[in-house]
Amino acid sequence: MTPPGPPWHARPAWAQTDGTALPPPPGPGEVQLWLMSLDEPAWPSADLHALLDTQERERASRFHFELHRLRFAHGRGLLRRMLAHCTGVAPDALRFEYGAQGKPRLVGQRNGSVPLAFNLSHSGPYALLGLSDGAEIGADIEVPRAVPELNDIAAQNFAPGEQRTLRALPVERHADAFLACWTRKEAFVKALGGGLSVPLDGFEVSLDPDAPAQLLRSADPAHPVADFTLWAGRTPNDCWAACAVRRPQATVRTLTLR
Repeated sequence: MTPPGPPWHARPAWAQTDGTALPPPPGPGEVQLWLMSLDEPAWPSADLHALLDTQERERASRFHFELHRLRFAHGRGLLRRMLAHCTGVAPDALRFEYGAQGKPRLVGQRNGSVPLAFNLSHSGPYALLGLSDGAEIGADIEVPRAVPELNDIAAQNFAPGEQRTLRALPVERHADAFLACWTRKEAFVKALGGGLSVPLDGFEVSLDPDAPAQLLRSADPAHPVADFTLWAGRTPNDCWAACAVRRPQATVRTLTLR
C-alpha cells in the first residue's frame, strides 16, 4: 500500500530537533522515523554509556574495534533516551524482552503511557529509530555503497517479480534499485519480528528508486498487503531508509536528532 506523502524523488524533509525539544510520542496512526548520529550523538558519550545494563555492556565489549564498541553503546543509549521520553520511565530503568528472532520490545510500560512499538537499525555512523503508536514496526537504514555481487544476492533473495524489475532497469540504476529494494524488504521482515524465518522471496516490494515504495504482494495470508504501510526515502546524508508498519495509511514523520 502506498503511504501518503511525497514520492521518493521528492526527498522528504527531515525536521531537526535536539534532546531538549523532543516532540510528543507518536499519536494514533502516526510513525516517527528518527535519524541519529552514532559518532556525534545528541547526548554526551559518557552519559549514554551510564544508561546501559550489564547485558548491553557485555555485548558492546565483544566488538573488536573501539569504534564499533562506541557505536553500539551510543545506539543503545540513544534508544533508551528516546523510549524514556515516550514512556515516562527513566532510561536506565527500561527493561527489554526479546522475540524468537531477537527483536526487542519493552517490558511493562508505565500505566497510562502511550502504547509504543519501536525498531532500531544502524549502518556505519548512523542509526534509524522507528516509533509507532503500538503497531508493529520495522526500520532499516543502509549507507550508500557499491555492491559488486548484487545480481547474485538478488537471485538468491529477491522475489521473481523483483528480479525481473531489476533486470529491466538500465545497468547504471541497478545499485540504487538494489539498495532501495533491500531496505524495504528488511523493514518488512523486521515488522513481522522475523529474521531468517521469513523467506525474502515470499513477498514483493517495489524497487524503482524514483517511485514511492509499495508492498506489492505477500504470500502469507497472515500478513496481507492491505494491513501495512511501507515507506521509503533518502536521508539528508544520502542513506537509504525504509520502514514498514502494520497500520494501513499510517502517517510517517521524518526527524533528525542532533
